[in-house]
Amino acid sequence: MSRVSIQGLQIKMGSLPILENLDLEVHEGEFLVLLGPSGCGKSTLLHSIAGLLEADEGRIDIGGHDVTWADPKDRGIGMVFQSYALYPTMNVEKNMSFGLRINGVPKREITQRVERAADMLHLNELLDRKPSQLSGGQRQRVAIGRALVRQAKVFLFDEPLSNLDAKLRGELRRELKQLHQDIGNTMIYVTHDQVEAMTLAHRVAVMRNGKIQQIDTPQAVYARPANMFVAGFLGSPSMNFLEGELEVGPGGEATFIKGALSVSLQGYAFAARLPAGQRAVLGIRPEHLVIDQDDLQGATAQVTLVEPMGSHLVVWLSFLDQQLSVTMPVGGEPVPGQRVALRFDATRASLFDPESQQRL
Repeated sequence: MSRVSIQGLQIKMGSLPILENLDLEVHEGEFLVLLGPSGCGKSTLLHSIAGLLEADEGRIDIGGHDVTWADPKDRGIGMVFQSYALYPTMNVEKNMSFGLRINGVPKREITQRVERAADMLHLNELLDRKPSQLSGGQRQRVAIGRALVRQAKVFLFDEPLSNLDAKLRGELRRELKQLHQDIGNTMIYVTHDQVEAMTLAHRVAVMRNGKIQQIDTPQAVYARPANMFVAGFLGSPSMNFLEGELEVGPGGEATFIKGALSVSLQGYAFAARLPAGQRAVLGIRPEHLVIDQDDLQGATAQVTLVEPMGSHLVVWLSFLDQQLSVTMPVGGEPVPGQRVALRFDATRASLFDPESQQRL
């Protein structure tokens, strides 16, 4: 196991900056997920750690050693790509052992490493097959096994499950989590899939435009997003946003006001004392917004659409010319056109500055 330390990393494509003065500390034995939309720089960051891209500025340490200018083979990493990258003419055993054979590892040790990786990844019965005889999930297991046999200090995964169907993604996601529990090596994983990030990671680093917006546990990033980008990127449906004003009482108690909607913010931990009348954006996740079909006191909205999701429903509402989403249990759902009252769980709310979009 090794820690990874990145300091002041800058990478450009021509004159276009991709990563700017990026700092990152990955703890020994940690499973860190780099999460963000396409083009945010997460794969560029991973490839720079692997040595596939040269840094323009900054320093990369792996296991306490400066590897900024080291070749990929000298960095002590194992990498799994999105495209499997298997040799089509070699069987599974030879694909997994190829790197060891060209590095002159003794035959007996190669056999032991391959057998151990095959046991962990349930590949024992497939060792004589060629990639063309394997399913997509099996090919990705072989690619992971090829990285495992290197006994690397750090494992890097570049969207390894994105080519698989939903069922296979779920199965391999669970196996990757179990694999990390079993071997305990440092793992850095790139994805744009928030489900993978939330289920796999010890910590999630949410990226945008070459910068890390927030890095914390999945629960903390979801419950206390640092800004509106993080808040809106995580969650399906995404967080609801309402722009209004804050009223501050004589005792310092705050209330969010938008039209007929009044939400008490008692217990909300503000970062700084706020002046009365400040504009603010209230963020509330669909599962923390409740609709009342019987008591229509206070703010009301009109149901526009109901989406059955199997285990729950997503109800879409029209409120003050914008759409809000609410998740609710199956049974007794409202119908399009019906008016319902809104009830907020303010203890789960987030507040943001409409100008900076940072958390208040």
